Amino acid sequence: MKIKCLLVDDEPLAMEILESYIEQVPNLELVGKCDNALQAYEILRKQEIDLIFLDIEMPQLSGIEFINTLEIVPSVIFTTAHRRYAFEGYELDVLDFLLKPVSFGRFLKAINKLIRANSETASTAAPTNAIESEEKMTFIYVKEDKKMVKIYLDKILFIESLKDYVCIHTNTRKIITKQQISYLEQKLPEDDFMRIHRSFIISTKKIKAFNSNQIELENQHELPIGRSYKSKVIERLTGDGYEL
Repeated sequence: MKIKCLLVDDEPLAMEILESYIEQVPNLELVGKCDNALQAYEILRKQEIDLIFLDIEMPQLSGIEFINTLEIVPSVIFTTAHRRYAFEGYELDVLDFLLKPVSFGRFLKAINKLIRANSETASTAAPTNAIESEEKMTFIYVKEDKKMVKIYLDKILFIESLKDYVCIHTNTRKIITKQQISYLEQKLPEDDFMRIHRSFIISTKKIKAFNSNQIELENQHELPIGRSYKSKVIERLTGDGYEL
């Protein structure tokens, strides 16, 4: 049975990111979303909700104040850009506390908490790791020209750092978005992507050839292997640390 989710956030971009994460997890179902606590109250009154992703700082009624008004409280994951709320959130016995911007890996960790908690109270134990990792992840959303653009992971050749921006090179186009390459490194599944240089992340599925200094990808792209990354890259590609 799917976990019925409600998104409550007055930041459109933050809501879009969480919505995209929910879409990628088969166990979750988004049944409602709103930008303030009063609308959330009406949704809770009309339908069953298992999990609320709740922003803390909102107009009229904060997320913390909203939780305190409820007689029956579903599982709650607080989302906020401010770490100072963490202690107060945990005093309310919420499931988890996510700092924005929320990475996909951190999102999955919070969901696995709920799955483990449910399995402990269920008469028949459910798998405690129904969402094991980013292996189920097939696409990401990034912001381009004031809109969220879906990019399928199997289309990505490599990602290039451009200071405060990154350029995502796919089979057919380039997408430039304001983001740190380290953020995408944490978000992408480790089995399919690898950091080879301070400026480059590559898709391991797109490798055609390599030596100790560079990697050749599809579409005739040749990228350097950074000195500090070399030993890990070669060990991963050869499986035994073989020196080229």
